[in-house]
Formats: sequence, structure tokens, C-alpha cells
Amino acid sequence: MNDADVSKQIHQMIRFIRQEAEEKANEISVAAEEEFNIEKLQLFEAEKRKIRQEYERKAKQVDIRKKIEYSMQLNASRIKVLEAQDQVVNSIKESAIMALSRISDDKKVYRNLMKTLIVQGLVRLREPAVILRCREVDRKLVESVADEAKKEYSEKAKVQPPKITIDERIYLPSAPKSGNSHEPSCSGGIVLASEDGKIVLENTLDARLDVIFRHNLPQIRKRILG
Repeated sequence: MNDADVSKQIHQMIRFIRQEAEEKANEISVAAEEEFNIEKLQLFEAEKRKIRQEYERKAKQVDIRKKIEYSMQLNASRIKVLEAQDQVVNSIKESAIMALSRISDDKKVYRNLMKTLIVQGLVRLREPAVILRCREVDRKLVESVADEAKKEYSEKAKVQPPKITIDERIYLPSAPKSGNSHEPSCSGGIVLASEDGKIVLENTLDARLDVIFRHNLPQIRKRILG
């Protein structure tokens, strides 16, 4: 083989190697492109998931805040409604208290009422000796009906008349000056106590009103407020 043939073969081998190298380079380039695209897609999807999760988290926070704000507003509205209801109910009770305080203006009616209240208290206490407390302005009235009440109780209960002592040291508060006054007051009536002071029975007009008012409060609210 002469030099020309050797040179020709060498050039052929070089072309073949170059072609193989170029093809291999193309394969690597294509594979790298594909891998890059796959990695890019994965990163893109991962970022999308993160963004979606962050959006959902913030949306939940907004929803929770809205629910909390709604609940607070609802509670505030309910409190206002309850306060308004209480004002109406309290005004009714204050009017009733002022009406009670005028009962003592009718001397005859108040005298009979006071005697009845004492008899009721004696029946409930059933004590052989009782202390009566009243308003200072009612002391003489209580003195005048005490014996009648004692006799009536004795006949009703079929027992010996009890010993009745009128407390001249402690008096009940005076009549209310106005319905919204916060000072202690008493519209009338009597407080009875056992001689040792261990049993106390309030039979004042105000105490009776409180009992009636508490008992009828649901009906009062329903009738006035619906």
C-alpha cells in the first residue's frame, strides 16, 4: 500500500470518528435538553403547588377572620338587644315599685294589707315569739294592728297567740324617691324574725313584687318584646 492509500484510509477514519463524535454530541445535547425540560417542568409544578398551598392557607385565614368578625358583630348585636330588653323590663319594674309606694297613701287599704302581711308571716314562721320590723313611718300602724293579727293567726293556726315585739332599733328603709334611685328603699310591708334572729322572713311589698316579677318574667318578656 502506497502513501496515498494510507493517507486516504486515515482521512476516512478521521471522518468516521468525527461523525461518531458529532452524533454522540447530538445525543448528549438532546438528552440534556430533555432532562432540562423535565427538571424545569418539575420545578414549575412544585412552585405551582407551593403557590396553591399558600393561596389556600391565606384563603382559610381570611375565612376564619371573617367568621370571627361575624361572630363578634353578632354577639355585640345580641348584647345590645339584651341591654335594650333589660331597659324595657327594668322600666316596667320601676313603674311597679313607684305604684307600690303609693299604696300606703290609702290608710284604710294599707292598714288591712299590713295586718294580712303580718298574719301571713306568722303562719309561715310558726314561732312562739316574733320580732316585727317595719318602716319608721309605719311603726304606729303596726302597733295598732299587731294584736288583731296575732289573734287572727291564733284562730287560723289553732295555737296560742305568739309574743310579738316591734323592733324600735332597726327600721326598714323609707319609700323610694324615684323609680331609678339606687338607694335602699321599701314601699311598705313587714319583716318578721324569730326571737333569736336565726329565721328571717321578708314580707314587704318589694319582696312580694320581686317574687311575682321573677315568676312572670318570661311571660313579660314574651308579651312586650315578642
